[in-house]
Amino acid sequence: MSSIGNGATKNARSTRSARTRQLERDNRVKGLETGWTVFGYLLAGMASYGLIGWLIGRAVHVPVLFPLGMVVGLGISVGYVIYRFGKLAAADEQALATGRTSPKAGAGTGNRNERQDLSRRARVGGKE
Repeated sequence: MSSIGNGATKNARSTRSARTRQLERDNRVKGLETGWTVFGYLLAGMASYGLIGWLIGRAVHVPVLFPLGMVVGLGISVGYVIYRFGKLAAADEQALATGRTSPKAGAGTGNRNERQDLSRRARVGGKE
């Protein structure tokens, strides 16, 4: 074997490992972003419905409406998080089953036709 062939193989491996490292970094950042988004939704739901419960409870002199509003807000927030991020998880599972990248995870990757196909499927509700 020539040294040129060995160098080409080595360069391909280092390029592939660099891409892998970059994808791992991107996925980690997306995971942190998702976690903070979920935390924000839960906190905002409790705060907003707790405030509404506190205002109504103060107006009608029923102090139990404050914690009740917080619990209702937390419940609504949990439902919204399940609704929103459950759809993303289902799309990712479907993409893995079909061997394609999901529109969320595959942003900026793949060839032009694949990106157009993904955006077309996203517009029609993920159906092919």
